[in-house]
Amino acid sequence: MTLSLFIDITPNVIYTGYTPSPAQGEAITISSDRDARRYLHGALYGLGAVSIWSGWIVVARLGLRTSLTPWDIAALRFGIAGILMLPYVYRMGLAIDRLGWPGLAAIVLGGAGPVFFANTGLIFAPAAHAGALFPGVMPLMVALLAAVVLREVLTMGKKIGFALILPGVLVIIWNTGGSFGSMQTVGHGLFLCAGLAWAFYTVALRKARLGGLHAAAISAVGSMTLYLPVYVLLPIGTLDTAPWGDVALQGVVQGVLTAIISLLLYGRAVAILGASSGAAFAALCPAMTALLGIPILGEWPSPPDWLAIGLISAGVYLVSGGPMPQMVGQWVADRSGGR
Repeated sequence: MTLSLFIDITPNVIYTGYTPSPAQGEAITISSDRDARRYLHGALYGLGAVSIWSGWIVVARLGLRTSLTPWDIAALRFGIAGILMLPYVYRMGLAIDRLGWPGLAAIVLGGAGPVFFANTGLIFAPAAHAGALFPGVMPLMVALLAAVVLREVLTMGKKIGFALILPGVLVIIWNTGGSFGSMQTVGHGLFLCAGLAWAFYTVALRKARLGGLHAAAISAVGSMTLYLPVYVLLPIGTLDTAPWGDVALQGVVQGVLTAIISLLLYGRAVAILGASSGAAFAALCPAMTALLGIPILGEWPSPPDWLAIGLISAGVYLVSGGPMPQMVGQWVADRSGGR
């Protein structure tokens, strides 16, 4: 996969999923081989982003066990990404003509907000809860916001998919000892706020037809400009006393992989599949984290975890517009009322 594959963004052409023909009673089927390839490309971009997201929460949690604070981790993320992407923004501009000022605010604050909400939430609740409540619930927030702002239709297939995702997320929280009557509730609320902020980023990205790299660059430079002066002036940093190994790990994972590469992949998925369908892959984070724990940590999912993984995976497949067998497609077409 070459760099040109990532940068050659064609956001005005998107995968439209299935094209039902209710007048003729045809099944909802993939429209063509080209559409199938586009869906596969969009799915691969989405899975690539999720692979990175599955690790950054764990790495952030690990960093908070050292001398680093949430403010240090945010400074590393915004500072490194902002410096790396500054030449690109200088050349391409802020895209005000396409975003407008509200859209620009959504890209900058929607990209920065989840970092503060999620990292602070990790002080109160474990990483497993963050994975379930931030990227796990975020696709539903994106779908609802996209339905209002972008007029994206919540088809029957998407409704069924969300109906599978949410129980899977709740099973993971329940099975990891989620406690909703303690200080963990503060963390849970912050994780949900992170998902909502990310929903604004996603919808602004899709509405403006902005490329994934351009959006990631604007978010990085804008976040750096707003945050670093505050970080330097206030006595909230411990980077000068932190071990260089901890700083380097957070810098690479947060500042390069998460703030640039994952946003580039995510933006490409949204450009191909649409806002709600592209965002659906984020719900795979809890399941993918559990699967990665087998070879890396030697931790095998319990039977309830396997159930949750199956529910979430099936739900993401439906919400993202994956091809369905003809009988299932016909049933969904009938229940969708021709939409």
